[in-house]
Amino acid sequence: MNTAVPAQKPHILVLDDDPSMRQMIVDFLGDYDLRVTGVASGREMNAVLEREAVDLLLLDLRLRGEDGLQIARQLREESELAIIVITGRRDEADRVMALELGADDYLVKPFSPREMLARIRALLRRIHAARPARTAQSGVRAYRFCGWELVVGLRRLVSPAGELVPLSNGEFNLLTAFLNSPERTLTRAELLELSRLHDDEVYDRAVDVQVGRLRRKLLSHDGSLLIHTERGAGYVFSAAVEILR
Repeated sequence: MNTAVPAQKPHILVLDDDPSMRQMIVDFLGDYDLRVTGVASGREMNAVLEREAVDLLLLDLRLRGEDGLQIARQLREESELAIIVITGRRDEADRVMALELGADDYLVKPFSPREMLARIRALLRRIHAARPARTAQSGVRAYRFCGWELVVGLRRLVSPAGELVPLSNGEFNLLTAFLNSPERTLTRAELLELSRLHDDEVYDRAVDVQVGRLRRKLLSHDGSLLIHTERGAGYVFSAAVEILR
């Protein structure tokens, strides 16, 4: 019987160069079952995005020495990251421009922390509902399943306990193949085709060996079995998967 594992908390990134405002937002949202990271510059924001999966960015458009609108434009060109911009009450032109550039919502200073939380929750619900059930690996930033998180660009697998789990090339490729086709039986031939980046990485019955190793790594951190054998057919990844783009 599978052991229930809590889902990974949504990760909110806050870009605001006002230390007191940034800390207030981080502290408030952190009390409501959200994982929150605060940064003061676009450079710090990029560093977080490169190493971690982020669900939503809270972006203050008025940054010292940086153009918040340009940051929003660049992010929208490169990803589907949800963005809520923060503007002043008199900055209607900035709000309109941010929305035209692809921001999903906005907050006007001074705003209520509860309004901020409500807008974040509403946007998270919308983007989760809009994500396709099936997605090719191309363009995927991260996968989440049963409290696990796989950051694709870094090939970084993190357990529900927050531990980094190393993966070989073959294991990574097989795992992404399973995550792109959850709860569906995949034959050895399909796994060979879906998981192969180079001809010599995964081959023939070595799929069974790689699957066994991957299964043990996932099982070592949790009592449930995520990869099941379908006799005479292949393997099935039994967990629901959330895809971040």
